[in-house]
Amino acid sequence: MTDSFSCINPRLSTIGDCAIKYPMSNILQPIVKRSAESLAIEALKAHVLSGLVMPGQRLTEAALSAQLSVSRATVRTALHRLTLEGLVHQIPYTGWEVARLTAQDVWELFTLRSSLEALAARLAAGHPKDKTQAAVSGALAQLEHACRGGNPSAVAAADFELHKTIIRLAEHRRLSEQYHLIEQQTRLYIHSSNALIPEPSQILAQHVPIAEAILLGRAARAAKLSERHNIEEGQKLVAHLKSKEGSHA
Repeated sequence: MTDSFSCINPRLSTIGDCAIKYPMSNILQPIVKRSAESLAIEALKAHVLSGLVMPGQRLTEAALSAQLSVSRATVRTALHRLTLEGLVHQIPYTGWEVARLTAQDVWELFTLRSSLEALAARLAAGHPKDKTQAAVSGALAQLEHACRGGNPSAVAAADFELHKTIIRLAEHRRLSEQYHLIEQQTRLYIHSSNALIPEPSQILAQHVPIAEAILLGRAARAAKLSERHNIEEGQKLVAHLKSKEGSHA
């Protein structure tokens, strides 16, 4: 991949300058005090979403307590929170494990995502370009940067952030609230879906037309491309999981 998106879509020059800029400031930021439970939740969530732990892998309170240097009660609170977010399953009388996405889970997620994200893309495309340019171009640039680096966790994080950016740009509170309910499971879903794609450049190429349609104000096309992307990639993951489930039957 080159340093511009033109290698994927020569018409992407309409999006404008997508350079990543990091503003410098010498202003000290306030220190935010956070509880041990909050820090443990964040650490465990990052651990699960890193892709370094496999779906179904056991999580023990004792080991996590030692690694995080917090009490088992704090770890238990964090695991309960992750259970509510769909990242961890509690097995009665046994313990905890990283959530597994079944073919049914993925079907439910991609059919719901395809509707929510298509609406978001349509609404975002209806806003003036000066309201969407920086956010969409910046998120797309971050995805390109991650794809060039080739780290699967970074790619999945940037992939999700682009989708979440479009949700925010829709400026639809109830839509955002519904999307929040599946947000963490969507992160797991993206990790699993991207693992089926051999080259990171293909992941970027899937998202460029959606971003372009939004910035060109082509609402119907943006919605159609977003829906198609979710359905096509979702169906591939469902087929993959069904084949695995069948082999274990």
